[in-house]
Amino acid sequence: MTVRTIFACTCEDSMPLDGRALTRGCGAGAAIRTAENLCRTQLDRFTAALAEGRALTIGCTQEAPLFQQEAEAAGFGQPIAFANIRETAGWSSEAAKAGPKMAALLAAAALPAPDTPLVGLVSEGVTLLLGRDATALAVAERLKHKLDLTVLLTGEAEVTPPRQADYPVLRGRARAATGWLGQFEVLVDGYAAPSPASRAVYKWGTRRDGARSRADVVLDLTGGAPLFPLAETRQGYLRANPDDAAEVEKLVAAAGELVGEFDQPRFIDFTAGLCAHGRNKRTGCTRCLDLCPTGAITPGRDSVVITAEICAGCGACAAVCPTGAASYALPPPGFTLGRLRTLLSTYTAAGGTDAVLLLHDEAHGEALLDALARHGEGLPAQVLPLRVNEVSQTDLATLAAALAWGAAGVRLLLPARRPHGVDGALRNLDTMAAALAGMGLADGPARVAAIETDDPFTLGEVLRQPMPRLAWSPASFLALGTSRELLKQALAALHPAEAPALVPLPAGAPLGAALVRAEGCTLCLACTMACPTQAFSANPDRPQLSFLEDACVQCGLCVATCPEQVISLAPRLNFAPEAAQPQVVKAEDPFLCTRCARPFGTRSSIEKVKQKLAASHWMFSDPKRLAVLELCEDCRVVEATTGGLDPYAGTPRPRPRTAEDLD
Repeated sequence: MTVRTIFACTCEDSMPLDGRALTRGCGAGAAIRTAENLCRTQLDRFTAALAEGRALTIGCTQEAPLFQQEAEAAGFGQPIAFANIRETAGWSSEAAKAGPKMAALLAAAALPAPDTPLVGLVSEGVTLLLGRDATALAVAERLKHKLDLTVLLTGEAEVTPPRQADYPVLRGRARAATGWLGQFEVLVDGYAAPSPASRAVYKWGTRRDGARSRADVVLDLTGGAPLFPLAETRQGYLRANPDDAAEVEKLVAAAGELVGEFDQPRFIDFTAGLCAHGRNKRTGCTRCLDLCPTGAITPGRDSVVITAEICAGCGACAAVCPTGAASYALPPPGFTLGRLRTLLSTYTAAGGTDAVLLLHDEAHGEALLDALARHGEGLPAQVLPLRVNEVSQTDLATLAAALAWGAAGVRLLLPARRPHGVDGALRNLDTMAAALAGMGLADGPARVAAIETDDPFTLGEVLRQPMPRLAWSPASFLALGTSRELLKQALAALHPAEAPALVPLPAGAPLGAALVRAEGCTLCLACTMACPTQAFSANPDRPQLSFLEDACVQCGLCVATCPEQVISLAPRLNFAPEAAQPQVVKAEDPFLCTRCARPFGTRSSIEKVKQKLAASHWMFSDPKRLAVLELCEDCRVVEATTGGLDPYAGTPRPRPRTAEDLD
């Protein structure tokens, strides 16, 4: 049944079309139609398709507004998707071989994108203007009719008071600040009010430290260090060099618009119950805390806390989160991976081979691809571009799934000046490269790597370098389940039968084992209570500790919790069947009460306690007292009440010496 119409246009014969490849890749359930000038002389073909009432995919993004306008005028109610097959495929020196890529791009574009979750911000215009000199007052004069202003001068420069006090002018230096648009709090030292008798310059009253100011907007014209990390991303905090007139003008223009209700995307979905940051005041995983460039992530009691209003959307936390507690929401990973699977499977079905996936963003990547197509040789035919919101969101599941679904290589396109928050994605490249090397799939140039450039011609040269051929059969598993589940599926699909079962990974990888030195383990089972994924488990019927390697996320909570310090982490891949089943790490027979033979505790734990107390506590210097530890809780009570045991008795005191002893 035909459910979609796909238009592919040669754009006035500036690029060739491979009808057979389009049909092989997209023909199932779709009507393939071609044109030479769909947006002008052949627009009637588009309007005729509207009357058929089927969903549409148009192989053109340049004229998308025109097609949408025509659809609205016709009352068309079906979805319309747009794919750029011109700059990414047709305008290329290898355009004749780009038919499978065009089919893949058209098929992937048809997947409906989910709605973007939003975070609401409200500003009533209450503004704190930080300044050092008369520039701050000049800016305040221009904004006083738009914003509710308070000016805070550092006092380092002499400033003449205005004739009329339309807004408060105070002295102080901002020591620290927290918050976001609509909810800022600034800590001020040296706070002082001006004397009303200030004449030529402000005279300040008594100063005090630790004053707090709350505002919706903070304007910083001090010329000093910013109050926030990655300050340009903090909504509601505008900063300019007071000596740069152009910067000051931009600040004034932007500040006047910061009143009202605003929406920003909710970039991260966070499930605190999955977080492996901490348990019982012990710290485990800190991957996201170590990488967040904006300070949006802070430690909590058992989990981290992500402030959506501060998050700038780099996705570094989602790229490295081992449990999936933090996942990217713009769009969610299920959609991104689904589009990726469609892209690669369609490319293969249309006859394409040895695909190279190019992950890029809009701001940097789209401009380079456009320039390469218009002024260079364009993208090679086997390079499949996939736009994501931020390249720094790339997690291990995306890399592994792309390879398993048929990509011979993956490239991340980044600016020459490495952006904030990308370290997690680069770490994932290293982890994936180590996994491929351990499986014997890293022959020739790196299969996964970053391209850091601002030059489109350099990009083209790098992408035209030889890539190892695909050395495995593409898998067909669906993009379902959590990112960790998809990662395991993809790695299993990539693992050759002849490759070793154990593949070492770099430190920090989210897969591996927690190795227990069994001879030192007392089966206290503290690790089972700390483990957030139940990788460690206890047997309720007997003293026994088991470990499930597939569940281990290498958070380190077990290492931090173990009182005997006998646990160590071993990041690795384990393809042996035993990794998917709990394995007994340590087991003992229970210790039997020496009075009633009732089982309680374990021999190793009882002996450990006896050893420690005998060496350090005066109450257990007597062997009879020490023997009480070999009794169960009921028999200890009996021994204390009928056995003549005085729990408060100490060691015999020496006889007092008298004068007679000296004779």
